[in-house]
Amino acid sequence: MAHRDIPVLETRRLLLRGPAAEDYPNFKATFTSYRARFMGGPLTPYESWMLYAAEIGHWQIRGYGMWMIHDKQTDETYGMAGGWKPAMWPEAEIAWVIWPDKAGKGYALEATHAVRRYLYRERGWTTAVSYIDPKNLDSIRLAERLGAVKDHDAASIDGNDAVYRHPSPAQLDGSQLAHGIEMEIGHYTDPLFKPKGWAID
Repeated sequence: MAHRDIPVLETRRLLLRGPAAEDYPNFKATFTSYRARFMGGPLTPYESWMLYAAEIGHWQIRGYGMWMIHDKQTDETYGMAGGWKPAMWPEAEIAWVIWPDKAGKGYALEATHAVRRYLYRERGWTTAVSYIDPKNLDSIRLAERLGAVKDHDAASIDGNDAVYRHPSPAQLDGSQLAHGIEMEIGHYTDPLFKPKGWAID
């Protein structure tokens, strides 16, 4: 069971809840797989367990963290999205990961859009970045669809990541970008929508 103080976020298709012990198997399967190659992996089973413990502990230390993405109808998990700032991170990050067999259905876009809105409106964030491996083209495309742009002046974690700066709350509120994101999410919620081209989260 997730920690009771972590808010639950709801979107058209999803419920975002705090990470719970029963969600660990899907997390482990992803982070010990090739999918984790842009996130310091693949990890060993022990390393994945330690990282998952950190996901839960981050909420206690920072007061925010990563939510587990659940299907609203089936409760199946699709991945994680949320705020992340381990020790030595230059800035608070908006991060996401989708399980390998759930990519390409818009879940990361829908979840991360809700997460950013919550962090801006309820937590008072005025800016946020995403640290992305330059070879992780799927995450770069998603960041750009969310309106993030590469910030060449921002400090990186270790010099090997690209820093994408998200638009501020003022830049997002009532903007064409925000409406466009909502429209794209609407397409993914349409059962007749069949995206073509690259499989993107």
